[in-house]
Amino acid sequence: MKTTPKHDARMAKMTFASVYPLYIEKVEKKGRTKKELDQVIEWLTGFDDKKLQKLVEDNVTFEIFFARAKLNPNAQLITGVVCGYRIEEIENPVTRNVRYLDKLVDELAKGRKMEKILRQG
Repeated sequence: MKTTPKHDARMAKMTFASVYPLYIEKVEKKGRTKKELDQVIEWLTGFDDKKLQKLVEDNVTFEIFFARAKLNPNAQLITGVVCGYRIEEIENPVTRNVRYLDKLVDELAKGRKMEKILRQG
């Protein structure tokens, strides 16, 4: 399924602060921790806990969030389907990055080993 310009715009305008608590809830419900979630986010974006908290406080959009991120060079190893979209086929970079993050959160919640989530083997 291809994303539409309307869908891409909606993803770009969504705030990280609105989604982050949902990510925390999702992983904690499955027995994982906020610390593990933050580790996954730091691997993908380069944001440490302090920077992540500042981005939440500043209520940045995903467009700004990923513009400030230093995306992990192994991010393109994140493949598969999220919300009906095949990640590797998403052309819009912001939408693709949001889906990378969604996929990592899903893998964490499903109990995947951290070294697999962080594409280390």
